Amino acid sequence: MFDTIIRFALNYRLLVITIAALMTVYGFQVVRTLPVDVFPDLNRPTVTIISEAHGLAPEEVETLVTFPIEAAMNGASGVTMVRSSSSIGFSIVYVEFDWDKDIYLARQIVGEKLNQVAGSLPDDVQSIMGPVSSIMGEVMFIGVTSENPDISPLDLRTIADWDVKQRLLGISGVSKITAIGGDLKQYHVLVDPQKMLNHGITLHQVREALENANVNTTGGFLLNAYQEHSVRNLGLIRSLDDLEKTVIAKEVSPDMPALTLADVAEVKLAGPIAKRGDASVNGKAGVLLAVSKQPGTDTIGLTDRIEKELVSIEKSLPEGIILNPEIFKQADFIKNAIHNIIEALRDGSILVAIVLFLFLLNFRTTAITLVAIPLSIVVTLIIFKWFGMSINTMTLGGLAVAIGELVDDAIVDVENVFRRLRENRHKKDKEPALSVVFKASKEIRNSIFFSTIIVFMVFLPLFAMSGLEGKVFIPLGVAYITAIVASMLVSLTVTPALCSYLLPKMKRMEDEKDGWLVRQLKAGHSKVLNLALPRPKAVLTIVTVLFLGALMLVPTFGREFLPEFNEGSFTINVTLPPGTSLEESNRLGILAENLMHEIPEVADTGRRTGRAEEDEHALGVNSTELEVTLKPSDRHKEEIVADIREKLGSIPGVIINIGQPISHRIDFITSGIRAQIAIKIFGDDLNVLRAKAAEVQDLVKSVEGIADLQMEQQLLIPQIHVNFDRDKAKQHGVMIGEAAEHAELAMQGQTVTSIIDGNRLFDVVLRLNDEAREDKEAIGKIPFETLRGNVVPLQLFADIEEAKGPNLINREGVNRRMVVQANTQGRDVVSVVEDIQTILDEKLELPSGYYISYGGQFESQATAQRNILILSIFSLLGMFLALYTNFRSVSLSLQVMLAIPLSFIGAVIGIYMTGGVFSIATMVGFVTLTGIASRNGIMMISHYLHLMKYEGEKFDLQMLKRGTQERLVPVLMTALTALLALTPLVMAAGETGKEILSPVAIVIFSGLFSSTLLNLIVTPLVFWRFGEKASQSYLEQQTKQRVL
Repeated sequence: MFDTIIRFALNYRLLVITIAALMTVYGFQVVRTLPVDVFPDLNRPTVTIISEAHGLAPEEVETLVTFPIEAAMNGASGVTMVRSSSSIGFSIVYVEFDWDKDIYLARQIVGEKLNQVAGSLPDDVQSIMGPVSSIMGEVMFIGVTSENPDISPLDLRTIADWDVKQRLLGISGVSKITAIGGDLKQYHVLVDPQKMLNHGITLHQVREALENANVNTTGGFLLNAYQEHSVRNLGLIRSLDDLEKTVIAKEVSPDMPALTLADVAEVKLAGPIAKRGDASVNGKAGVLLAVSKQPGTDTIGLTDRIEKELVSIEKSLPEGIILNPEIFKQADFIKNAIHNIIEALRDGSILVAIVLFLFLLNFRTTAITLVAIPLSIVVTLIIFKWFGMSINTMTLGGLAVAIGELVDDAIVDVENVFRRLRENRHKKDKEPALSVVFKASKEIRNSIFFSTIIVFMVFLPLFAMSGLEGKVFIPLGVAYITAIVASMLVSLTVTPALCSYLLPKMKRMEDEKDGWLVRQLKAGHSKVLNLALPRPKAVLTIVTVLFLGALMLVPTFGREFLPEFNEGSFTINVTLPPGTSLEESNRLGILAENLMHEIPEVADTGRRTGRAEEDEHALGVNSTELEVTLKPSDRHKEEIVADIREKLGSIPGVIINIGQPISHRIDFITSGIRAQIAIKIFGDDLNVLRAKAAEVQDLVKSVEGIADLQMEQQLLIPQIHVNFDRDKAKQHGVMIGEAAEHAELAMQGQTVTSIIDGNRLFDVVLRLNDEAREDKEAIGKIPFETLRGNVVPLQLFADIEEAKGPNLINREGVNRRMVVQANTQGRDVVSVVEDIQTILDEKLELPSGYYISYGGQFESQATAQRNILILSIFSLLGMFLALYTNFRSVSLSLQVMLAIPLSFIGAVIGIYMTGGVFSIATMVGFVTLTGIASRNGIMMISHYLHLMKYEGEKFDLQMLKRGTQERLVPVLMTALTALLALTPLVMAAGETGKEILSPVAIVIFSGLFSSTLLNLIVTPLVFWRFGEKASQSYLEQQTKQRVL
């Protein structure tokens, strides 16, 4: 088959080169249309169910809302985990599905289950599914502030909601926009209970009046001979004045005019009675808009469209309104990361070109070889387009890792063609140039093909990875494999075609000598080989000792899931004790923001305290989240983090958790907690859970390397209980349900109707005025009309007392859950977790029915490591079978695989010298290294066999030295191009976008370095000692096949 391909490429050279040129042009067109993102699609199919249950305490929310929804979802098809959080008047349930579940099918399943359970929920509870959005979806925070003193917080929020948010929602790719901060505009009807008593009316009558005063109806049509008129009865309330004039149902006489709302209530514009969240921008009160994108949307393109729209919006806003889109932009991180990786691609390509020229010493051979890089990349990008993949740090990383190997096949082909053409030039009976090119390409086709097959085989464990690690690394594998296969096809088609055009008539063919560099390398290698061949035992002993030494280093390495990112921004959680008021949280949140601005690297800050309406980002009013964007700086990230901890540590009574936006989200995917380590305690009694969580926190706080240690803030907070006395209620003729509903209406208030202002809609909220509900005594005096028709105060049939209750109840897997969470600093995650587990196993005692589980990145790391190790066994078996198919010899196949332990030596030393931490990224490096390192052995052993089969050589030292010398140049060239192409990634540890790729590159670089140096000695030595019988058997089989 390959002979046919090579022959076709040479016979139709012009066509092949034209197709290659057209593909290059098409590829550059394709790259402009590919979406650009920070990572591949990391979304686990998750549906969020949000339920507003106004007025219910967390225990009631859990029992009446959360538990029925959970029970229904746990029986749904494909559901792997159900998590929930019940807080005051709010329930949020996360329903997680298998990784391969289609999100729209998952939503359909959840929707059906939700419809089934809707009938069992309280009447006033509305459950909705959150919109489809990416877990990396919060692509941008936009701050809305005002320098105009005439614009109140009420006006600012209205502008943000209706002038900014609505226009941005019209942009393609925007999934949702959550607004927090300012005051949500409402019409408040604040009834004076004393005036109600004086006029002899009840709160329910006021509510009925409001409901009936805001109605439009139709009057049908008025017809005449030529026209028809639609008749509309307009009764909608348009203003505060209309609201005040609303008539309340009561007897009316000539000397007693109709009673209106203005007679019994104050009517005004105001924000919600009890805001559950607020925001500020750079320490100044404002509104924060969090923009989420739809899955698969190009983040950079969407950000550009939003910024253009913001420029247009700002022109139409009142004077003094400022829109700040710089608080957080994921696009900045993406651009920086992509720029850095493209830089690595560029620098790698330049270094490859330099190496090629130094070895080949002419521009033609260098140019032919380099053609493989753009062509292979172009083919890979076209494949991305066909399979709906994006350009991201991992797909580009696959290309950056492969860049040195893309020319390997072309190097082998060009070097062999050049050498054979030069030999042909000095023959008496010269063959046609096309024939020489064909034979030279055919000679090395098997080594090229089987090298590619082996690379494919060793990557199989990567494609079998599941979960988050699979989502991260499979695109890297796809990019790498596609590029390598493309480079093989280029070497079999375009390279021979270009060789046939550019090489035969070269003047340098007249010179039989190699270049100066090649001569020096061959001379040096010849001396080392001559020294090693008589001393096989000594050489193999040294190599074995090196391997065992490397093996002994491995257990000392730390372990982590993924290397730390350098995103250029921080997400900082500042948590106050539960029960803290929003006003106090705001004060300390602004103080924290101002402290952040004392750090020179801080550019912008945005603060979210509590939660926005119908937002799944559910925080209590005691929790503040700061988004901090940094300026470029020479200081290392760890120094800045230490500075932040020091500044925020000066605020008394707060708990700090410092993370990064994307890292936080990856933590949330792995454990449901926005921290690296989550110690989860499960049980039924909240008091026991709190006590055990506090004990865990106390036990693990001394573990070395632990940071941001905190217990989930599920604590008892102050409450006021209105306990109805049924005996007293019976005496006064009070129905308990009606009394409870009346108390809710009086204190909490109720949205009775809405007022339309143009195309805007504002709620009308009815409740008693502030004086009637300011303390326990005032609540006790709230009037209530009994069944007997008389009005009595609430305290006559209810006891009003102070009490305590939970602020929050979290559940996971149908059990209540308490979490102790932590990050790490200066130490790897896995070793910290192992210390924690040892301490808790020894010292923590749990009651019957209570248990602990550990969640976080380390869990994913352990799963991924186990899967890769198991699958690597099958991968090595597949690699052996591929080699056996080529050589038909167990001995020769194992000799090629000897490159694996040789590369392991350098790889382990490389990890040790760069921090000694073992992550999934380093494992991927080992996988890649196994395939690359084996190529050299295949090239050398295949050439030994070729010399004996076709060129009359015998199994002797002359053949061994000749074969090794003739393969020295391609082996060194392929190794050096790979090494130098990886150098920009090796040198860039910690740079944005290269955090995951740098460990991969370090393993490949150091492993390939040791493998190449040792291979050039060990492979010929082992072949000399153990290869004679195997090679004779191989040659006999080949002779028989040729005869047949």
